[in-house]
Amino acid sequence: MGRKNNKRIKQAKQARALPNVLKGTLDITRSGVGYVRVTGMDMDILIRPGDFQTALHGDLVEVGVKQLRAGGRRMQGAVRRVIKRRRTEFIGTLEGGKRGMFLVPEYDKPMPDLYIPSAKLNGGVAGDRVLVRLTEWEKEAGGRPTGEVIALLTEEEPQEIAMKNILLDAGFPLEFSDEAQEEAARISEHLSDEEIRSRKDYRNVFTITIDPVNARDFDDALSLQYLEGEWIEVGVHIADVSHYLQADTSLDEDAYERATSVYLPDRVLPMLPEHISNVLCSLRPKEDKLTFSAVFEMHRETGLIRKTWLGKTLIHSDHRFTYEEVQQILETRDGLYVDQLLTLNRVARQLRAQRFANGAINFSSQEVRFQLDENGAPLGITIKESKEAHQLIEEYMLLANRGVAEYLGKVRVQEKPLPFPYRTHDDPDREKLLPFVAFAKKFGHGFDLSSPASITDSFNQLLQDVQGRPEQHVLEQLGIRTMAKAKYTIENVGHYGLGFEHYCHFTSPIRRYPDVLVHRQLFEVLKGKPQLDKKMADKCLHCSERERGAMEAERASNKYLQVRYMQQFLGQEFEGVISGVASFGFWVETVDHKCEGLVAAQSLYEIDDFRHVESDYCLLGMRTGLRFSMGDKVRIKVVSANLAKRQLDYEWASPLMITTKKTKAGKPKNPK
Repeated sequence: MGRKNNKRIKQAKQARALPNVLKGTLDITRSGVGYVRVTGMDMDILIRPGDFQTALHGDLVEVGVKQLRAGGRRMQGAVRRVIKRRRTEFIGTLEGGKRGMFLVPEYDKPMPDLYIPSAKLNGGVAGDRVLVRLTEWEKEAGGRPTGEVIALLTEEEPQEIAMKNILLDAGFPLEFSDEAQEEAARISEHLSDEEIRSRKDYRNVFTITIDPVNARDFDDALSLQYLEGEWIEVGVHIADVSHYLQADTSLDEDAYERATSVYLPDRVLPMLPEHISNVLCSLRPKEDKLTFSAVFEMHRETGLIRKTWLGKTLIHSDHRFTYEEVQQILETRDGLYVDQLLTLNRVARQLRAQRFANGAINFSSQEVRFQLDENGAPLGITIKESKEAHQLIEEYMLLANRGVAEYLGKVRVQEKPLPFPYRTHDDPDREKLLPFVAFAKKFGHGFDLSSPASITDSFNQLLQDVQGRPEQHVLEQLGIRTMAKAKYTIENVGHYGLGFEHYCHFTSPIRRYPDVLVHRQLFEVLKGKPQLDKKMADKCLHCSERERGAMEAERASNKYLQVRYMQQFLGQEFEGVISGVASFGFWVETVDHKCEGLVAAQSLYEIDDFRHVESDYCLLGMRTGLRFSMGDKVRIKVVSANLAKRQLDYEWASPLMITTKKTKAGKPKNPK
């Protein structure tokens, strides 16, 4: 109780010290009550439905604080104005009206129906499923939101609608503005003689791209030249998006608002129109392309760098490889350009070894890939492995990103550091690590928490020791969860996970807006005209928020397809691994499909009453001592696959590796 009272006292003092007007994000619950989250505050501001004004869920709003409730438990306020909308497009069904129609949104958050004037129906009739854009909302009391139909969806498949709703829920518009599309269409593919002369010409240097088999936008390429003795020159050439994407245009505004491409299993929502991403900027083979490059003179055996050059270039890719093709060449040591690929890979392996020796953490991760039919329905699920071909590209991209960050990190403007988007990853929070360290100790793995470096060494030792052991999966998962989240910021705190003092994103400007910002800043610095962008901190915050939105959409779409895939297995049993534990049950991920579902604690009530033991990440039976712990192997039955909720429900079928212990009640039972 003492700790709770101290927290309330702290919150009350904090509330009294705050100004009467605050800025934050509105979160509307399904019950209709809203809460505004303000950065740096320990408590939210309660907003009653009558005080929303024209704000919708996810909007950035200005709030007037009305009062502080008794005990300092909750502040109340009212929305004064909407600063920025999270989304303006909604899917729903048209219902008839005398002078227009109304859209009834398919949205799990409370919001009013949208009025659609007859002139803005664009062919829509009552009963149609449509995509509508919110165009205005009258400010005076009693005003109603107004929109226009921008697409008819009645004939579209349920999955198509579901994926579009996932993107909209995450705050990503489905269409580019008309102005942006017109600007993109007007950009010429022609490369002027003046532009060519202004760049370093790499068209006669051996250059390749390596990408996934289904990629259409190739935003990075590698070049290789053999120099004197044991030295080589490796060029990391990146699509020069900033040459085409001019600041303060409608096209740039649309790209900034998205800030990232979103990759769902059956589609990509691009940050840039296809004419730019797949035509103008894509580094397609046998074509002259404009690039921004980081070029390194390196020792061909050790990877030692003796010289770095940054600047704008012109390339002509000799060949487009897939990762699978390169992997086969590396394994067989035979194939097209085998000598060049072996040289690039040998240096990449040295860079990788040096990175881990200098403090990078060697977390491995599994990426689920869906096999889809021509309509996007899931046929199967595979696990993508990171092999040498992937690591080859990864190391050169990391090298270029670090090199650019180190260069820009030395620049001063008006005696201040140049503001640009560092990609940072903070040191672990020691308090958050303690439960994980205690859990790892039960498997015999010790941790030294005396410094960030010792924590890194402990993590890498643990990751090495658990290879092939039963606890590998659970400790890797929990270890990743203890880490801070990487973000964009102008304050350089280094990148803990990579072990870099300076790091930024430079290598993917087709799909990440922070890379565009870095390109622009770097070009101005190279011209001797560094720019002091006073809004850069806000831009970093926006890009980090959009990145989180994209991750939410990707997780939701993966879950949708997992549920759709598992619908065919209702009533069947599978082996699984417990992947999470809560007071209301535990999650199990199937071994064969990597599909996660919940085993509800109430479904186990005939066996025992279970208590959640947070320190052990388990549910413990109070009479039997039966224990369901993270990492345990169990057998489950698929009992429900709810597409609307994107939810899988399992039942525990039998134990494969369930632990028990004696309790005061006597010997543990052996439940059937």
